Amino acid sequence: VLIFCTVVMVWVYLHVRRQEMRNRCYNFGGSNNADNHRESRRIRKILFLYTLSLYFSYVPGFFAVFVGDPISQSISDTVFPLLGFWNMLVYFLPNCLKYQRDHPGTWLVTAYFQVLRPQAPCAWSPSGMCADQKEEVEDAPEMNFAKFNNTNEQPSPSPVDT
Repeated sequence: VLIFCTVVMVWVYLHVRRQEMRNRCYNFGGSNNADNHRESRRIRKILFLYTLSLYFSYVPGFFAVFVGDPISQSISDTVFPLLGFWNMLVYFLPNCLKYQRDHPGTWLVTAYFQVLRPQAPCAWSPSGMCADQKEEVEDAPEMNFAKFNNTNEQPSPSPVDT
């Protein structure tokens, strides 16, 4: 499984890289070579981190099977469930890097905390509005019931009758 996943990840990266090399002839003169390979570098980093998370989770399990030591088995039992945690870190990495770009000087751990922390819903407040949120709801003119409900009013004389 690990070898298959590694081969597929390398194949995907090479495919993206080849596609960028083919598209290079269509670039205009103002772009530099670093911009041409931005996507393949991003893909390479993400694929490497996903593959690394697989190795971090599965290799201790393989080692525990062959060694049969209770200590290696307990390490395997501890590390294997972390596969979801590693995948979550890799999955949210682009959002965290964007947060770091928007907030210079922020550590990556702080960016993860800011991206992953749940936002308190405004519905918990008594008014249903957040403290910094203004109530911008206006009655739509077509929903003004008093304007269209004129059943109790006397009809005005038509201009023809007068």
